Amino acid sequence: MRKLREDATESLDGVLKDGITIAVGGFGLSGNPFDLIEVVRDSGVTGLTIVSNNMGVDGAGLGILLENNQVAKVIASYVGENKLFAKQFLDGVLDVEFAPQGTLAERMRAGGAGIAAFYTRTGVGTQVAEGKPTAEFDGETYVQERGIVADLALVHAHTADQAGNLRYRLTSRNFNPVVATCGKVTVAEAEHVLDGYLDPDEVATPGIYVNRLVEARPRVKPIEQRTTRPNPAKQEA
Repeated sequence: MRKLREDATESLDGVLKDGITIAVGGFGLSGNPFDLIEVVRDSGVTGLTIVSNNMGVDGAGLGILLENNQVAKVIASYVGENKLFAKQFLDGVLDVEFAPQGTLAERMRAGGAGIAAFYTRTGVGTQVAEGKPTAEFDGETYVQERGIVADLALVHAHTADQAGNLRYRLTSRNFNPVVATCGKVTVAEAEHVLDGYLDPDEVATPGIYVNRLVEARPRVKPIEQRTTRPNPAKQEA
């Protein structure tokens, strides 16, 4: 099966439809599949459910889908960096399902592993547990969380090979490995695509999970909040 596609548009050809659930890798803006997100925006599909740690920031990452009014529901663990996300949630425009960060990661991992549901103590006694089944284990109350299986998963890797094996770099690894496993169709963009194969010890996501692959376009990676210390040399000058 040919996995490598000419561009991001071709890599998503035929899989984007109104109302689908899309799981997306990234933490803030680190490890976002920017090329693939832009294709989703340009496609004009609407009524999407997005599963991701957060929704990027205003004007970048998944924030561009909110600006284009393409998202109906978000399953996430964090709102804070995106003002439009917070506004649409508070205004009741956007359906938001909050999940503790570790629970969200485990829900995607479970979905990819064929585990329909699991129990965790996280969230017991809070709004997170409202309406969910609970059970007692060893004298402690646990809440049931459902595994997540997305129609489409979008991930960003640093290096890939022709078989779709992926290696991530530093912080950009974040949610990408679990997102890659939970999609019925997984599309990966990689900054570097090798002619040969990755060393097996370097593979974080085996190619069996990746259906389509595209080489990412070079771009300046945005930073959510740039913080720097004063330059002593400039101060002395």
